[in-house]
Amino acid sequence: MQKRQLGATGPVVSAIGLGCMGMSNAYGPADRDESIATIHTALDAGVTLLDTGDFYGQGHNEMLIAEAVKGRRDEVQLSVKFGGMRDADGVFLGFDTRPVAVANSLAYSLQRLGTDHVDVYRPARLDPDVPIEDTIGAIAEQIDKGRVRHIGLSEVGADTIRRAHAVHPIADLQIEYGLLERNVEREILQVTRELGISITAYGVLSRGLISSTPLTLDAGDWRGHAPRFQGDNLARNAALVEKLGEIAASKGVTVAQLAIAWVAARGEDVVPLVGTTKRARLNEAIGAVGVTFTEQELQEIDAVVPVGAAAGTRYAAAQMAMLDSER
Repeated sequence: MQKRQLGATGPVVSAIGLGCMGMSNAYGPADRDESIATIHTALDAGVTLLDTGDFYGQGHNEMLIAEAVKGRRDEVQLSVKFGGMRDADGVFLGFDTRPVAVANSLAYSLQRLGTDHVDVYRPARLDPDVPIEDTIGAIAEQIDKGRVRHIGLSEVGADTIRRAHAVHPIADLQIEYGLLERNVEREILQVTRELGISITAYGVLSRGLISSTPLTLDAGDWRGHAPRFQGDNLARNAALVEKLGEIAASKGVTVAQLAIAWVAARGEDVVPLVGTTKRARLNEAIGAVGVTFTEQELQEIDAVVPVGAAAGTRYAAAQMAMLDSER
């Protein structure tokens, strides 16, 4: 497995990471045994970066990961998002990244994960009621106590990145980045590179849109509320994927591998996060590592999916309004 470093001072991780959110029913029912087997397959293949959030399944995801990595904690880097609040029904309540919330959330995560430290700790979103300096300062205090190794950010814009980095070095920014979502290239990517911050890119397969198999949404799958998965938007996006599939076929890879490799090819400072709950899909993703492109191939891909080609926003309006990265 190839390796990449997160930021100028961050950890060395595998060239792709495993996003674990879907293992806690975000996209409908997930098979517990298959999810754990998928994590084991990742570790066996040298995938070391596991990404989670303390609000994924209201703690379920962290406990699942703890079970899967028991006895193998030293093989992985755990990236944890915090701050998202949900009630017992899973209804989203907002964000809380106050310093006291940092200490409280981290204590619970350490317990659920069965570890004494988190490798990368990050607020899931910018809390509009809390200066980012306060949040980052509180995480830095946890670094001094040995409970956190590195600080990350998630879905924040250029100004917030600069302010956070001025308090403590930031290892990486987690943000959606893929063939159908390239907003990061407008300004954010230039700022992260200026400051020596890596990108951990989620949504590289556009939440299942980029696949060679037809997309079906189970009851409870939140994607049913996302504009890109609705009506004419879904049909238009599927047509884009079909064209990408033709390019992938000519290259001898799957369309998913094409999309993952494209993100990885954006630079050594970009690490794709592939979210999956199945070993077969994980092995497909691992097969994208090392795939390279000629300049002509990159031009062909850009011609099929130019910037802004995707129909519909990536989240519903209420969620888009929470994204500091979109302002």
